[in-house]
Amino acid sequence: MNPFDTLELIHDPRGFATLWLNRPEKNNAFDGQMIAELNTALGQLADDPSLRFVVLRARGRHFSAGADLGWMRAAAQLDYAANLRDAEALAEVMYRLHALPMPTLAVVQGAAFGGALGLISCCDMAIGSRDATLCLSEVRIGLAPAVISPFVARAIGARAMRRYALSAERFDGERAVQLGLFSEVCDACELDAQLARWVDNLLLNSPQALRASKALLNEVEGGAPSSELRQACQRCIAELRVSAEGEEGLQAFLDKRPPAWQTGITAQDPQP
Repeated sequence: MNPFDTLELIHDPRGFATLWLNRPEKNNAFDGQMIAELNTALGQLADDPSLRFVVLRARGRHFSAGADLGWMRAAAQLDYAANLRDAEALAEVMYRLHALPMPTLAVVQGAAFGGALGLISCCDMAIGSRDATLCLSEVRIGLAPAVISPFVARAIGARAMRRYALSAERFDGERAVQLGLFSEVCDACELDAQLARWVDNLLLNSPQALRASKALLNEVEGGAPSSELRQACQRCIAELRVSAEGEEGLQAFLDKRPPAWQTGITAQDPQP
């Protein structure tokens, strides 16, 4: 019996687990329930010494559309303190995923927007489809890629992070490989076969050595982002959510109209 409503956690008898995002009818967008369930599931995975590695996948056409619009609409009515608590819960997902003691592999198809890039970046490796569409889209609606930014910047580099966080450009799977976000790409129809090859390779490796190597690599990279940085990122998104432009950006998105700050702008949006 699946204990989750928005996830599936499946254990393979060969010694690994697959964590599925399972809101395909909402393009696997995050809401409060999914965030809470992710924290629960990641806690369970962290405490399981039998696991060699973890695969992160998503049901349906898209990996994740980022934040759920209904959840964001509700958040816009909350005060700063409540939005800060939401930010803390999402940050906890990222830090838990990054800190899992066993290797993690993301498998990405379709769209991966906003916080979805955080999940991918927190994994040790990622494979994706060539035609995947990725975007740090937050600034288009008056927000910032706040709690995910330390992890995305590590994955793609500080300069690329500035470009994509500030421009909100979309990029595809091939570009994700160039940036280092994806380890490998293939046609979408080949993702399962590609994953099977990765699984076979990982299963050949010593479980103890995999965990020791990951712990060492985390130290080489300087460990998790500092608590001070984590808190600054959480405050940033909480403040923007209750700001005038944050509220205007979300309402404009829901109304399918340009936000006020685009009034009089004649530039063409290059995004498809």
